[in-house]
Amino acid sequence: MMGMFFYLFFLIPFSLLNMWWFMILYLMFGLFYFLHTFWFMSYYSMVSYSFGGDMLSMCLILLSFWIVALMIIASYRVNVLYNYPGEFLFVNVLLLIFLVLSFSTTNLFLFYLFFESSFIPTLFLIFGWGYQPERLSAGFYLLFYTLFASLPLLLGIFFVNSSSFSVFYFLIEVDCSIYLFISMIMAFLVKMPMIFVHFWLPSAHVEAPIAGSMILAGVLLKLGGYGLMRISNFVYEYLFMFNYVFIGLSLYGTFLVGFLCLYLVDIKSLIAYSSVAHMGLVICGIFSMNFWGLWGSLVMMIGHGLCSSGLFCLANIIYERVSSRSFIINSGLISFMPSLSLFWFILSSNNMASPPSLNLLGEIMLINSIMSWSSLSFIFLGCSSFLSCCYSIYLYSYVQHGFVYSGLTKFNFNTLREYLLIFFHLLPLNVLILSSDVLVLWL
Repeated sequence: MMGMFFYLFFLIPFSLLNMWWFMILYLMFGLFYFLHTFWFMSYYSMVSYSFGGDMLSMCLILLSFWIVALMIIASYRVNVLYNYPGEFLFVNVLLLIFLVLSFSTTNLFLFYLFFESSFIPTLFLIFGWGYQPERLSAGFYLLFYTLFASLPLLLGIFFVNSSSFSVFYFLIEVDCSIYLFISMIMAFLVKMPMIFVHFWLPSAHVEAPIAGSMILAGVLLKLGGYGLMRISNFVYEYLFMFNYVFIGLSLYGTFLVGFLCLYLVDIKSLIAYSSVAHMGLVICGIFSMNFWGLWGSLVMMIGHGLCSSGLFCLANIIYERVSSRSFIINSGLISFMPSLSLFWFILSSNNMASPPSLNLLGEIMLINSIMSWSSLSFIFLGCSSFLSCCYSIYLYSYVQHGFVYSGLTKFNFNTLREYLLIFFHLLPLNVLILSSDVLVLWL
């Protein structure tokens, strides 16, 4: 693991020198190098200085590498307009370092430290390269929602350390109480986010630049799921006792958000709310505490990270040309961008879990796990699956078909960079299902 950290630390000088394409190639080379040197096993390997990786953490580390490389490709406009490109690359590398550190540590306190540290570069991305003045309030929403839930987590970690004399994930043995349980899980539920504590997410997505939206949807929401899986080792009695509260809330949330998506007028807002619905299923899978649920949660997190990030890229490609995210103005775009319409169709289909995407595999596993927990949940599951189908079709058909807005006077062609960007989202999303046996080896 130290090799991986040094690899990332030596990226910092290149970022400050604004070596844009070199950075992308370097990150992709790093991804494939670590992919071939890692043992994909259920135990921690490559352990050095209390850092290491098992199947769960390594999948999310590789996802972080991939998404950050694609973020830099998507944000080429920052380089063209000289909008502080060196600082932008530095913030991205810093964020990647914090993410890799938080996914690879075996120490609960260090995980908390890096989990919180990843907010600082995200805030810089939103404040520094966001679009409207409202980005300030969006950043404060993100900050205070997270900080409010994070202080109890820190106190809980101190209590765990004083009672079990260790914060190593697999050595913690503690007499759990309801207060400790709530303090340990709330920070992760806000991060995912669970319904009713999700209000920071749409505003942060809408005001963030494309890089901010991609890393939020692609990796940062997954920190919550990863944290829940790690702490379930020692709070499992209360997970079994009170899981009906959180599963019930999340099932209701996926159903409610499906309706909400059908009358939104902002493209990025719709994609952000669909993330809440997908993460609701992941919460249900983790709280059902069975093999299918935990496997499906990992598959769904990877699939959603790639699919949602790709949809944000498509929305940004339109925004760079039209300077609006409204459905009313962005209609009939199949006339201008017919080849991009195929990518819109494939990603919208993948968003509603079509084969052969990872989303389908994840949803099948999660529906199995939730139905095994309670067969009555089929009502909410059926309705939320139907509604996710509805809002994905609504997104695609409204943007691509209909009358062209009369105010559009000029329109640029698509570039090879944009086609490659979407293709690099679609390739792992629809090809990784062929090796899905690897994704269920970690339990």
